Amino acid sequence: MAISSAVQGVSTAKRQRFLRSTVVLHAAAAVTGLVMVLYLLAHMYGNYKVFSGQVAFDGYSHYLRTMGEPLLPRTGALWIIRVVLLASVLIHMYAVIALWRRMRKATAGKGGRRYQSRKNPRGVQRTYSSFTMRWGGIIIFLFVIYHILHLTVNAIAPGGASESPYERVVNGFSIWWVVATYVIAMLALGFHLRHGFWSALASLGANTSPARRRLFNQTATVLAVVITVGFLIPPVAILFRGVGS
Repeated sequence: MAISSAVQGVSTAKRQRFLRSTVVLHAAAAVTGLVMVLYLLAHMYGNYKVFSGQVAFDGYSHYLRTMGEPLLPRTGALWIIRVVLLASVLIHMYAVIALWRRMRKATAGKGGRRYQSRKNPRGVQRTYSSFTMRWGGIIIFLFVIYHILHLTVNAIAPGGASESPYERVVNGFSIWWVVATYVIAMLALGFHLRHGFWSALASLGANTSPARRRLFNQTATVLAVVITVGFLIPPVAILFRGVGS
């Protein structure tokens, strides 16, 4: 009995060490990041319903709450998506914060220093997107809270309150500072995606050759631009009276 308990204790300890290992944390950050990218692409597509008018946009919002019926209860599928997304966000945040703390501890708070080159004689090899990953993540997190309170919970109403999702979107994005905050958040998202997507593929072992690294580097840039610009088109169109005027 004592031997069995000891063996189980050793197995549990090994399992915990494995789950907290740097490899697993990198993989967790990568997989959850890719889940959020898929959500962003679907969300971006849905945003373009605003160009079809109030009936189409409100109908789309209503469909999100009824999809899966009668197999699932009302809003059942939507809550599954929300739970998966929330779990992905929390796991992603935990993984990246844990990795950042380990890096700071390993370098005595000085950050990573890499090989020297003519462009970087001090040995610091970082792109602007990788340099802004941490602060960009904070900006995105704060914006998501505001965005949910505005367009999902309907707790705040810049431009005027309404029970219509279409009117909430149009009323809000008719105000210049609302669009300005949206632009800042989307630029932060773009930089975050640019470095994060490439890093995710590297963490999952996909960058196995120079050709693949170039391909994934280009793919990360295209993805970041598509999502950033794709999310910005509706609010800018609303602001300049292209929609809802």
